[in-house]
Amino acid sequence: MLIYETSMNQKGKIHMKLKRKVKQVIKQVLWIALLLIGSFLILSFLTHEKADEHPETPFTAISDEVRNYEPLVKKYAEEYDVADYADVLLAMMMQESGGRGTDPMQSSESYCGQVGCIDDPTLSIKQGVYYFSEALQDADGDLELAIQSYNFGRGFIGYVKKQTGTYSVEAAIDFSQEMYRSAPDQSIYSCLREEAKQYDACYGDIYYVRSVMQYKDVLALE
Repeated sequence: MLIYETSMNQKGKIHMKLKRKVKQVIKQVLWIALLLIGSFLILSFLTHEKADEHPETPFTAISDEVRNYEPLVKKYAEEYDVADYADVLLAMMMQESGGRGTDPMQSSESYCGQVGCIDDPTLSIKQGVYYFSEALQDADGDLELAIQSYNFGRGFIGYVKKQTGTYSVEAAIDFSQEMYRSAPDQSIYSCLREEAKQYDACYGDIYYVRSVMQYKDVLALE
């Protein structure tokens, strides 16, 4: 009997140890699972926030109309000493009009101070390339600043130099807000993007640089 009881006690102790080990393993597994779930939720939240701040523009191929103007763009890019930026100029045309209409570079305002005064694609491209070359020079070679200034006007360059010195999306939003709020007639402006409405930044296109650079990337892939 004594031997039997001793054997049973030993088996009982072994069983208890096994149960404790199993519980420890289960706790460890649960903690690991909770950590993984928590990490996944945090990562998803941060990704969502980043997407909200910098919404993506859907991929769009370069139009045939823009491609047809490539020789003309390169001609004036050479003339105004911005030949290295021919792809940027084509990307800007794609963003401005897709190459359609009689003013494919939307150059009228920089040419005569009002919309619709250019009805000749050649003049539009010549003026657009010239204006970009001047903006790039004023921006001291800051390409993104020059691109955004093509959309906002070259007054944006002076604004940025006083504020931060270099282009940023935040600077574009601030400038757009100030110009929109101080406009005598806000009805002439419309928010081009849904996300611009939340900032009350309806002057120009606050994400113009992003869109142009995406088209530039498309050109580089083709």
